[in-house]
Amino acid sequence: MQKFNPAFSGSDVKKYFLAKNLKKDLPSSIVVFLVALPLCLGIALASGAPLFAGLITGIIGGIVVASVSGSQLSVSGPAAGLTVIVFGAITSLGPYPTFLLAVVLAGVFQLILGLIKAGTIGNYFPSSVIEGMLAAIGLILILKQLPHALGVDTDFSGDEGFFQQDHENTFSAISAAISHFSLAAVAISLLSIGILIIWPKIRQLAIVPAPLIVVIIGVIGTMIFAGTAYPLRADQMVKIPVIDGFNGFLGLFTMPDFNQLGNKNVYIVALTIAVVASLETLLSIEAVDKIDPIKRVS
Repeated sequence: MQKFNPAFSGSDVKKYFLAKNLKKDLPSSIVVFLVALPLCLGIALASGAPLFAGLITGIIGGIVVASVSGSQLSVSGPAAGLTVIVFGAITSLGPYPTFLLAVVLAGVFQLILGLIKAGTIGNYFPSSVIEGMLAAIGLILILKQLPHALGVDTDFSGDEGFFQQDHENTFSAISAAISHFSLAAVAISLLSIGILIIWPKIRQLAIVPAPLIVVIIGVIGTMIFAGTAYPLRADQMVKIPVIDGFNGFLGLFTMPDFNQLGNKNVYIVALTIAVVASLETLLSIEAVDKIDPIKRVS
């Protein structure tokens, strides 16, 4: 069997970036863009971060990380597995610039882990532990997003804990949402979930990613219900920032608050993000390597 160098070198660029590959790569990149755009916005919204941060993270992950990474198969961008951790960190640290400092430090920690080849430690972690952690995060996401899917709870602050700041807990919030649900939100949510489950199982349709269809259906559903007695409220819409010129674009950026370097909670959050993100990445890379038809090793 031919062995492939995991490092992404100039010869690899010449090998894979060819006109014959471009015919498949270009349509694929467009589809990935259309799927990644709402995904970045959704993860930013669920994390309690500005929507602009989700867009920038997707751009950096797609262009910068993909260009300098030594892995040919890894996918970089906002991760749903970190949503609960990020939301809790933003809430606990207070001002958003303080959280950005934790993100910067998390990146420094990951660079250090990479320099000392700490990725090999992942080989000693039982996959059941990592998968269990991700499953727990997924369960929290489902329970916490149910009220929002029902179109009731628009207060994200403090929702990361079992006992919320609005004096509800995880289960009572769901019960209250069922009693005061929005018909439009429920219809769109159920249809979207159904498409996500059924669409990939239909071979003729699977060529088009299900999340892309969900976004289209969501837009159409919103337009349909807008002309009825059960429209979605304005606070149930995603509000993308409007950029007014280049200065307006620069005004959307927020700098980390380096004055908080003495805050020990910042380091705790940074270390948590670095470790969880690294473990999730290692698990994802391992899964992708297994399905790679030419058996490259990241």
